[in-house]
Amino acid sequence: MDFRKILMKKSSYSCVFVLLAALAFSGCGGTDEKYITQGIIEYDAMAVDQNNPMAGLAPTKMTFRFKEDRFSAEMTAGMGMFTTTFISNAENKTLTQLVKLLNKKFTLTLDSIELKKENDALPIMKIEKSQETKMIAGYKCFKATISFPDDIHPSYTVYYTNDIKLKTPNWNSPYSKIEGVLMEYQVDRYGMEMKFTAKKVSKEEIEEETFEIPEGYKPVTIEYMNEIFQSLQ
Repeated sequence: MDFRKILMKKSSYSCVFVLLAALAFSGCGGTDEKYITQGIIEYDAMAVDQNNPMAGLAPTKMTFRFKEDRFSAEMTAGMGMFTTTFISNAENKTLTQLVKLLNKKFTLTLDSIELKKENDALPIMKIEKSQETKMIAGYKCFKATISFPDDIHPSYTVYYTNDIKLKTPNWNSPYSKIEGVLMEYQVDRYGMEMKFTAKKVSKEEIEEETFEIPEGYKPVTIEYMNEIFQSLQ
């Protein structure tokens, strides 16, 4: 299509409309529009330390479904034998974990007080934001440097975008001071550091059952859930 001919034939109002439309639908990593409030983010995943005893069970991808102030992050490993899903609800301040191990299914829900206790047990994290940016999955992302006061945990960088309209995406994590959606980051769970990098963002209608606990999952305590993961090492 020859945009020069179109612009010459249309009125000034039409010119502005065409230009705005072109900007809105370009460079969006496959999304219908950039500032979406619901959709799917696909991440590549990997264990930072490949020598970790649990590295073999580490997922290679994560599917992150979100809608306004809720999200569901699903990871599968071991050729589908092991699946874990985190369901976050920022409105009622709960985080639910679903674990499927072969034919066994378990669920654990933590409230804001329990989540704070878990996060407080993690190493103290210093977040230093900068104006340095890079494009990830079609989105402009800002760089933040993560450092620790001890000499045990090395510093690293994360990237986040303000252009995906998920409300308070990090309220339940050590990254709570970052308001944007994390597009490249690391997280320590059950003694293993995982790195996630967004590769695709899609605008999709997310069904309500995405954020509900399916039938057949047995409620367990946090101690029991920890034992499940420790038994995998």
